[in-house]
Amino acid sequence: MADMPATNPAVFHFVMIKPTHYDDDGYPIQWLRSAIPSNTLACLNALAEDARRREVLGSGVRIELHTYDETNRRVRPDKIIRMIRESGGTALIGMVGVQSNQFPRAVDLAQPFLKAGLPVSIGGFHVSGCLAMLPNLPEDIRRAQEMGISLFAGEAEDRRLDTVLRDAFEGKLAPLYNYMDNLPALAGEPPPILPRKHVARTSGSLSSIDLGRGCPYQCSFCTIINVQGRKSRIRSADDLERIVRENYAEGIKRFFITDDNFARNSDWEALFDRLIEMRIGEGMNIGFTIQVDTLCHKIPNFIEKAAQAGVRRAFIGLENINPDNLIAAKKRQNKITEYREMLQKWRDNGAITYAGYIIGFPADTKESIKRDIEIIKRELPLDILEFFVLTPLPGSEDHQKLDRDGVWMDPDMNKYDLNHRVSHHGKMSDTEWEEAYRSAWLTFYTPDHIDTIIKRVCANERGRPSTTMSTILWFYLMILYEGVHPLEGGALRLKYRRDRRPGMPRELPGVFHARYVAQTARKVVGYLRVYLRTKKLLDAALKSPDRWTYSDLAIAPPQADEFEALDLYHETTGGEAALARKRRDDEIRERVHAKAAEAAE
Repeated sequence: MADMPATNPAVFHFVMIKPTHYDDDGYPIQWLRSAIPSNTLACLNALAEDARRREVLGSGVRIELHTYDETNRRVRPDKIIRMIRESGGTALIGMVGVQSNQFPRAVDLAQPFLKAGLPVSIGGFHVSGCLAMLPNLPEDIRRAQEMGISLFAGEAEDRRLDTVLRDAFEGKLAPLYNYMDNLPALAGEPPPILPRKHVARTSGSLSSIDLGRGCPYQCSFCTIINVQGRKSRIRSADDLERIVRENYAEGIKRFFITDDNFARNSDWEALFDRLIEMRIGEGMNIGFTIQVDTLCHKIPNFIEKAAQAGVRRAFIGLENINPDNLIAAKKRQNKITEYREMLQKWRDNGAITYAGYIIGFPADTKESIKRDIEIIKRELPLDILEFFVLTPLPGSEDHQKLDRDGVWMDPDMNKYDLNHRVSHHGKMSDTEWEEAYRSAWLTFYTPDHIDTIIKRVCANERGRPSTTMSTILWFYLMILYEGVHPLEGGALRLKYRRDRRPGMPRELPGVFHARYVAQTARKVVGYLRVYLRTKKLLDAALKSPDRWTYSDLAIAPPQADEFEALDLYHETTGGEAALARKRRDDEIRERVHAKAAEAAE
């Protein structure tokens, strides 16, 4: 800080930046309106607000907080540096919640700050996952440390942020803060919240909440179990009510509950009951999106209470319909014989269902992937299917194993976004795998199948046709025109010539702007064309004389011969085995019930 004027040493700036990552052309993925807010940014902002209230740097120090979500707001290090210089004092630049694919961008953003003498710290899943699972830090993290970047591993609750802020204020920021061996409790911690101006930059003014962290399962591709632990740590119903009310007072009524699996939260019922009281008892117009597993319908009243609490969208980790692939990934909790019943139950309760589907499991081929997607289209009542490339993410068991065995993985962390291939497959060539992934999107989102989904939702008295259509369009258009995963999507892509990834040539102004305008115009025309075509399908379904009597195999009531007739159970040896296990389990249950009834007599 020696080169900065200390006009007001009693000011401390905490600049929190959630970085995006680069597209294939080297430009940061940014939007006028992004899809999903950053919950990590909201959590850290709340912790920083709490630290400011408690005057952790002393009563004579004014703490200024600045938050940036780069997916919907351009980050200009030069302007931030100028702002800090003009106000004086000291500062800490925090790169928040940095995932593996965002790490290169975070390091690039850090460099101007470091050159200006400002301390920088990076936290998030990439740093935490590598520290948790690898014997040695990878080269990209080591380079960051050599540059002078401080690393934060773990979670910042339990007033751990206080330590970092004090160290930065006193000019003695440590190279590493490692809290991976001591995950904090969440109950009573400051509730995550972002200023209203940030939420307004997301589509639909959506905010986020985490009510629990950790997952008890052992999926080999998952980083959460190794970063957030396998024991669920939860917020209380009082915490939830405070979060919702504080956001509601800011005009924010829609929430994404980011818990990886809300159905495994031991206090799910108390949390839902509190929301039901607020929503029905007080008339608060609130709605939620949650993530659950494929066995959530086995929990008595879970789905029914979710609907009463305002859950309008349910994201389900379907992952695959071939049990052999699920077992290979240690996702044994998924039972394909439960998929139809579970999805039907969500549908009956009016929720839009999303399912994640992973491309690239060991048994996959281009042909089998296409076959399985066609089975899903015919036999499962899913509204949205989103595809991911099987990726050995740092922090996962898959990555740990490949690293230990010296197997090739792409060294460019920017590609670790679940939308790019970064390893090799045992059966498919690199080209075949990439083609299979792109083809999966186009196979599911055909005009005919979009029409089928719309007819299904229009036939449901509790369905939401317009919302379902707009959600389908969101996913389809991101793949068709933007080339990014829909979860990274947004409204109106923004690009800035000077922000291109270091090492890639900076385009001439005239060339860059002419191409950007032309690309935007083509996208707008394409968007409009697809929208009008899809809106025509919706209008026809809504006006159809057989709207309420429409049915197909996926939404038809269960039939006695269902397990014999459906391809879901007979196209793979794993499906046959799963069906055999179900029959054995059913026979055992029948015998147990019979013995219980006999004993009762």
